[in-house]
Amino acid sequence: MTTSERPPHGPDTTLIKVDASRSPRGSQGQRYLATGIGLSMRLWEREPPGTETSETSRDYETVGYVIAGRCELHLAGQLALLEPGDSWVVPRGAPHHYRVLEEFTAVEATHPPAELHDRDAPQ
Repeated sequence: MTTSERPPHGPDTTLIKVDASRSPRGSQGQRYLATGIGLSMRLWEREPPGTETSETSRDYETVGYVIAGRCELHLAGQLALLEPGDSWVVPRGAPHHYRVLEEFTAVEATHPPAELHDRDAPQ
């Protein structure tokens, strides 16, 4: 990389580390993890069976990974059973909701960050 190709102030070298046990909780019980400029992570931990969200669509894209438990993802008339080791994508603006079948733990990443600008506010 030549000097003219470098960003004007150099690369961002900010290190961000978040301890999940001390991270803030969102209004739906999620724990907010590391957040960058264009991407953030959150943890859904031990969500109880029978929990069901209302259908919503969000102004961000979500990718997730199941750590434990089982959950149904209903997305625009489609159904996916999510189990440990599964990952999924909810496109920006897609109508969807979840129903927890067994105590559920998952990590999600959102772009742009869900917790900024009230994007994650209950609807």
